[in-house]
Amino acid sequence: MFRPEEIVETIKMIKMENLDIRTVTLGINLKDCVSDDLERLKENIYNKIYSSAKNLVDVAEEVSEKYGVPIVNKRIAVTPISLIIGGALRGLEEDEKIKACVEIGKILDKVAKDVKVDFIGGYSALVHKDSTKEDDALINSIPYMMEKTERVCSSVNVASTKTGINMDAVKRMGEIIKETAEKTEKAIGCAKLVVFANAPEDNPFMAGAFHGVGEGDKAINVGISGPGVVRSVIEKLGDADLGTLADQIKKTAFKITRVGELIGREVSKKLGVKFGIVDLSLAPTPAKGDSVANILEAMGLERCGTHGSTAALALLNDAVKKGGAMASSYVGGLSGAFIPVSEDSGMVEAVRAGALSLDKLEAMTSVCSVGIDMVAIPGDTPATTISAIIADEMAIGVINNKTTAVRIIPIPGAKEGDEVDYGGLLGKAVVMKVNKYSSEKFIKRGGRIPAPIQGLTN
Repeated sequence: MFRPEEIVETIKMIKMENLDIRTVTLGINLKDCVSDDLERLKENIYNKIYSSAKNLVDVAEEVSEKYGVPIVNKRIAVTPISLIIGGALRGLEEDEKIKACVEIGKILDKVAKDVKVDFIGGYSALVHKDSTKEDDALINSIPYMMEKTERVCSSVNVASTKTGINMDAVKRMGEIIKETAEKTEKAIGCAKLVVFANAPEDNPFMAGAFHGVGEGDKAINVGISGPGVVRSVIEKLGDADLGTLADQIKKTAFKITRVGELIGREVSKKLGVKFGIVDLSLAPTPAKGDSVANILEAMGLERCGTHGSTAALALLNDAVKKGGAMASSYVGGLSGAFIPVSEDSGMVEAVRAGALSLDKLEAMTSVCSVGIDMVAIPGDTPATTISAIIADEMAIGVINNKTTAVRIIPIPGAKEGDEVDYGGLLGKAVVMKVNKYSSEKFIKRGGRIPAPIQGLTN
């Protein structure tokens, strides 16, 4: 039950502090679509998604209007395509397999447009220990699929705490990212491609969303926002000590999560679909004030990226999790503070000012969600260097038993300091400096970095 003062406070958060529901994502299981005939598989996928999601946007907008809470994105996540495409690839040559995978990507794009969702995720492969022929075909098809689609997002899980890091997959993903950058305008395809360690099965956020094998037939997962709300609370506390800040952030996260679960359960009820989880992540936008970097600066840092940024971010992330976990029994996804550089106006300013480097960003990802995210780098960066950046981030996730990811954009022709404006939630990317020394010999070793001792928990 919401008290009147809570309702008034929530209205203020929406009107003045950019509170919104970042995404309502419908997860759909496609395992019953399997066929050894490509055309039948495409038909099954289209029909299953269309029948499940045809009312999603209308219902989400109806609930948004009812409660006065903006829902920024409506999205779909599906079973990883590499798990259901094997039969249709049997007997095909390698180039034919790639073309068949691209056909599936195109049908995902078509149905996403037909049901009017913003993005669809699940063009994915899970290769954290090794890969199958289907996995390899799907991974190899990613640049071609991105060239032919607009709303399809792709993810590849290359590491886990239980299995270690598949360095062969890491090496290949560095090459795939380079190829995707070259095949898509302003390397936009790379903004829809993420490489994971410990990928969650119920993540509602793109580009990494997929409907995991442990999920049911359908589920509604909600991703909340609210950096502007948290920043406002901190600014009002003046010179309060850090313990007081943590306590107030917890209380604020509690309120934000309550709103998110209310919206999610209402959408679920109207669609006749089970409610899944609330993802507690503070997801920033390019809008002024709606920035995780600005929260850290409100704590007392002159610029995000200076010394103390990792500690401040750790405090924020922990407090958000504690407050959200008290508000809902069904917390999942990534749940933390996101630091996607191009999507956060404060992060962009920090890069421009020289306060935030790639190395510092990597250190900060050890204590938050989700990783090296929406980072633009020079277009001439070698694929092996991109693979090495991925490997470092995967190591942070594997050793710390947390989800980490890389969404990196090598912009063709761009050099350090250049800017590319993607518009919308993707924001403006400032090209960051990359270490000039080579990692090629290390990456070309391949194989698998063994699972750490932390993985032996049985």
